[in-house]
Amino acid sequence: SPQQSNVTSFGAMAVAIITLEAFAGMWINAFIVCVLCIAWIKKKALNSNEKILLLLGCSRFSHLCFSWVYYFLSIIYPNYLYVHPRLQLFVFFQSFFDYSNLWVSACLCVFYCIKIASFRNRFFIYLKVKIDRMVPWLLLGSEILALAVSIVAYDIADKPHCNCNSTAQGNFWKANIKMDKHFFPSFFLSGFEYAASFMAVIFSAVFLLFSLWRHKCKMQTNSMKDLNVEAHIRAMKSVLSFLVMYSINFVCLVLNMVYVTKKKSHMTFLIVVFQYTFPSVHSLILIFSNPKLEKTLLKTLTLERSVKCKVC
Repeated sequence: SPQQSNVTSFGAMAVAIITLEAFAGMWINAFIVCVLCIAWIKKKALNSNEKILLLLGCSRFSHLCFSWVYYFLSIIYPNYLYVHPRLQLFVFFQSFFDYSNLWVSACLCVFYCIKIASFRNRFFIYLKVKIDRMVPWLLLGSEILALAVSIVAYDIADKPHCNCNSTAQGNFWKANIKMDKHFFPSFFLSGFEYAASFMAVIFSAVFLLFSLWRHKCKMQTNSMKDLNVEAHIRAMKSVLSFLVMYSINFVCLVLNMVYVTKKKSHMTFLIVVFQYTFPSVHSLILIFSNPKLEKTLLKTLTLERSVKCKVC
């Protein structure tokens, strides 16, 4: 029928666009991971900023990979996906890498704030001195927290499988999915995670902005230039860009709660597109805010262009 053909064409277009976005994001984050791993092998050490970026690149690459496979199977092969325990495993890994991405991103913003902002508070000075030693523990805590929340998400996804039926072809545990009863706990959990990490980003942006304002006032009174202002501005650009994209992602989460029961709707597709854009665009911003990554990316693109010209 014409309606079925329209649904099929819409699904094919959605898969094509999501695939393009997912592979672009995976390439960007794989580039960050490769550059930092090569630097790690050469120097046999990484600074705190590079450690956070490395873990963030790995989390985002894995998150995009699992999310794309989950979306592809839910559109093309839904019967293959909704079989116990495949759905639960996909939900577990997707939740783990998603929350890991959120918390490591928040750690990056907090690191920028503590490292660059200047305050005379004793506790802040203590954090500034100890931040490099605290980064590995912050990252470990972020991963443990993401693991704990993903275990809860696995348990929530496992609840619809209480009533199981055996098919004529074999004993397959099939899910009787009832989203109206079971998606609210998962969205409440996601909302709490987003809100907590979002507050960390907001406080980092406010402290950086206040520190920049104080620093500019000092420069005007002393009539002298300071290179620290450039570091403030660069960190502010990164944190504010992340804040804007985080806000859009949080709005998408709320809209997803509203439109979750409306399958194959245009609004759901737009929400998914925005959610796939977030890890790709922010990673691209991080590349251009890091001189080493930006220089390597420009070299790579120039080399590819020269190779294509020679081949032509």
